[in-house]
Amino acid sequence: MDANKELKFESPSFSKRLKGMLGVDFYRLFHTPMFYIFLAIAAIIPAMVSAMTMMPDQNGNTMEPLYSNVWQIIAASEPLYVINTIADYANMNMVFIFGGIMVSIFIGHDYRSGYVKQLFTTHAKKQDYMMSKSIVCAFAMMCMCITYLLGGVAGGVLAGYSLEVNASSLVIAILGKIIMSIGWASLYTFLNVILRRYFGVSIAASFFFGTGILIIGVAAVVENLSLPASFLNIFLYGSSVNACLVSNIGTLFVCIVVSVAWAVIYNVLGTKILSKSDVY
Repeated sequence: MDANKELKFESPSFSKRLKGMLGVDFYRLFHTPMFYIFLAIAAIIPAMVSAMTMMPDQNGNTMEPLYSNVWQIIAASEPLYVINTIADYANMNMVFIFGGIMVSIFIGHDYRSGYVKQLFTTHAKKQDYMMSKSIVCAFAMMCMCITYLLGGVAGGVLAGYSLEVNASSLVIAILGKIIMSIGWASLYTFLNVILRRYFGVSIAASFFFGTGILIIGVAAVVENLSLPASFLNIFLYGSSVNACLVSNIGTLFVCIVVSVAWAVIYNVLGTKILSKSDVY
C-alpha cells in the first residue's frame, strides 16, 4: 500500500444513521416496563370512566352517565373549539396527556443515565436524535391509542351504552387521532429537549400542554380577533378535537397536514436548540 495515500473514511448516510438510532431506541422502548405500564393505563382509564358513571351515589341513585354511546369515549360527537363538559374532552385525546408524561420519562432517562453524553461523544447528529425520539415516541402513543380503543369499547359495552355509529366517520376519527400522535410526540420531544435539565418540570409541562388548557385559551383569544380563527383553531388544537364522530375524508386530510406540520416545526426547532447548546 502506498504510504502517501490517505485513508478516507466515509461518514454513514442519513438513512443508516437514523436506522441505527431507531434500532437502539426501539430496543430500549420494548425492554422497559414503562412502555407496557402506559399501554395498560391507556386501556384502564376509559374503562374506568365508563364504569364510574354507572356507580350509585350516596343516596343509592345511579349516577347520570357521561355518554349515551360507546363511541363517545373514543371521539366527541362533533368538532369542538370550546370545552363545555368533561365528557367533551374525555375521549382518546386523553392519550395525549399521559402519553406526554411517558415521553418525558423516556427522554429524561437519556439525560439522567448519561446515555446522551455517550451518544453525542460518538458523533451522533442532533437531527438524528430528534427524529428518532419523535418516531419512537409517536409509535408508543399510537399503541396507546389502540389500547385506549380496546379499553373504551369494553367499558362502554359493559356499561350498556349504544353501539350505533356512522362507521366511516368513526374509522376516520380514530385514524385522525392516531395520525396526530406524530405531531404530539414531536411537540413533547421538543419540550423535553428544552427542559432536559429539569425532569420534574418537563413532566409538568407535558401534562399541561396535553390538557390543551393553553391551546384552548389562545384559540379563544384568536377567535375574538379579526383573524382566520377557524384555521388557527384547527392548527392550535392540533386537529385532535376536529377528529370526531361526524368526520369525513377532509378531516383526515387536515389531521395529516397538521401532524406533519407540527413534526417538521418541532424537529427543526429542537435540532437548532441542541446544536447551539450544551446537551449534557
